[in-house]
Amino acid sequence: MARHHEHTERNLAITVILNGIITIAQFVGGIISGSLALLSDALHNLSDVISVILAYVAHRIGLRPQTLNSTFGFKRAEILAAFINAISLIAISVYLLVEAGKRFLNPKEVDYLWMLGLGILGFIANGLSVLILHQNKEENLNIRAAYLHLIGDALTSLAVIAGAVCIWLFQVYWIDPLVTVLISIYIFVHTFKILKESVGILMQFAPPEIDQQEVVRVLQKIQEISSVHHVHIWQLSDHQIYFEAHLVLSENHSVSETHAISVNAKLLLKSHFGITHTTFQYEFISCEDCDC
Repeated sequence: MARHHEHTERNLAITVILNGIITIAQFVGGIISGSLALLSDALHNLSDVISVILAYVAHRIGLRPQTLNSTFGFKRAEILAAFINAISLIAISVYLLVEAGKRFLNPKEVDYLWMLGLGILGFIANGLSVLILHQNKEENLNIRAAYLHLIGDALTSLAVIAGAVCIWLFQVYWIDPLVTVLISIYIFVHTFKILKESVGILMQFAPPEIDQQEVVRVLQKIQEISSVHHVHIWQLSDHQIYFEAHLVLSENHSVSETHAISVNAKLLLKSHFGITHTTFQYEFISCEDCDC
């Protein structure tokens, strides 16, 4: 496990270096060439450098063990990083849309050679970053957010290349802000899902794929359970789902007998819904008196 975490951290560090180099090159090239698309791609790359650094720091914090004050541990640090990354990218996409609108009104001549060369360089660097992080992308929401950012960078670099070719062949300089608009829309659409998911986890919403009524029905299939109430389902991280409920017994079982019921209930919840942590409170109340 330790070797796996070291491998993940190494991959994150490599992507930071690659994106840092291309960001500096694109900022310089964007200013020299006058290309808003190139500057927007550079800004997007800069946000990815920050996002990958956040992902790295959050990954390190998330590995820390729980303490007396932090009884759930530090896994939420990675969700918080994903949330910050999503907010920053949405803000960047709005800013780029505003700047593109200004450029549509006042088109400027663009040096397509700088735009083309750095677009190709950006695509190569971002493509390598995507390949490096591909095997780690399903580890958690935090790394998946960084991975999606890098895919977005590779695609926006392709858009910059296409824009440079159009300017070279047809001298249509409005293609530069058009590419910027397309980049902005892409960033917004693909970031909103990460934002929604991270907010849901931070607000302790139940996972959208889990139907609470279906959970109750599954538990009530256990012969000893007559009803279920006071149900709470939430996520600590994107892979850790927590569940607590009051289970009303059909008969007055002893405490030792409820252990077997708990084992059965935990197996059902894990196999049906992927719930990994459960807390049950047992009650023996007639159906007329309990909150069903």
